[in-house]
Amino acid sequence: MQLNLKNPVAFLDLETTGINTVSDRIVEISILKISTNQNEETKTWLVNPEMSIPAQASAIHGITDDKVKDAPTFKELAKTIAKFIEGCDLGGFNSNRFDIPLLAEEFLRAGVDVDMKKRKFIDVQTIFHKMEQRTLSAAYQLYCNKSLENAHSAEADTRATYEVLMAQLDKYDNLKNDVEWLAGFSSFNKNVDFAGRITMNEKNEEVFNFGKYKGKTVADVFKKDPSYYAWMMNSEFPLYTKKILTEIKLREFNK
Repeated sequence: MQLNLKNPVAFLDLETTGINTVSDRIVEISILKISTNQNEETKTWLVNPEMSIPAQASAIHGITDDKVKDAPTFKELAKTIAKFIEGCDLGGFNSNRFDIPLLAEEFLRAGVDVDMKKRKFIDVQTIFHKMEQRTLSAAYQLYCNKSLENAHSAEADTRATYEVLMAQLDKYDNLKNDVEWLAGFSSFNKNVDFAGRITMNEKNEEVFNFGKYKGKTVADVFKKDPSYYAWMMNSEFPLYTKKILTEIKLREFNK
């Protein structure tokens, strides 16, 4: 089976200093790009995170401070990575909740503008959990009848993720071989930002999904309580969330 594509799709996996999408950094990124003609291209980069890699993180992925000391920083790689995934939809395993939000943060820190709004996101883990409720190694064994060697190696995980998706499409008749449909099926809710702090309501309006204004439209909150915008911009929210808030504020100001 081949994945039906209107745009290229880039499957990605990150190895990182930890699991906080705001404060942690990438130490390795691997991307498997599938072109519309089904050609495959893989690129993998070690990344100097410009911070010490905690021992507990190194114990999982095997990447130490010494291994990345001479590697380029993400800022040095950002334009190359952005160019490689230009025009691509994105896929991964737990990517909607972790890899893509963290990648978006890194691009913003590097000052490289990558428009995430026009892309579709396929999270193979979400499909797996909706269908079977397990992990990547178990998914690889179940769908591909293979043992996942070198788990937590970014390149091995991206390859396994792509193979699992192909096997899922073969296994489940109710899965459509269509990136837009798979992206919708991969999503649990209508998040506006990756962190899920802002979602869309039934009227297709941005609403807060946390705190004292949960369920209230962002536009109304900023009109009635302008200080709330300043509070969020000065607090430890993801940069991408702040970017979305600023876009909404400017849109409402220009009306």
